[in-house]
Amino acid sequence: MGDDGTTEARRERARAERLTEGLTVAVASVLSFALLAGPAVVFGATAWHLVTGTGTTAFSRVSAPVLFLALVTLPLLLARMVFRSGRRRGNARLTAAVPAALTLLGSSVVPFAALCLIVAYAD
Repeated sequence: MGDDGTTEARRERARAERLTEGLTVAVASVLSFALLAGPAVVFGATAWHLVTGTGTTAFSRVSAPVLFLALVTLPLLLARMVFRSGRRRGNARLTAAVPAALTLLGSSVVPFAALCLIVAYAD
């Protein structure tokens, strides 16, 4: 009873699919965290200056940091929801991580675009 090669081809294909999925997750995660790093630093510094600065109202001292934190954490929460949805449907961990990583990448563009607009139109 020899192996006719079909099971070996299936194993090789499954290994290639896992490698492709893993690379997709890694690249999308690195790019999204690079996109989120700039807004996180700038928004964090701005929030710190608003909280510690004189002449700001109590509302702006609370609302600005909360808004900035929401902008930076929103992509992470969306990616978590997509990942959990994929796991509930019975997908493997890595197969569920690919749409989550791509969601993270796509949604991390929003805070980056907001930062670019703030920088472009700031006085």
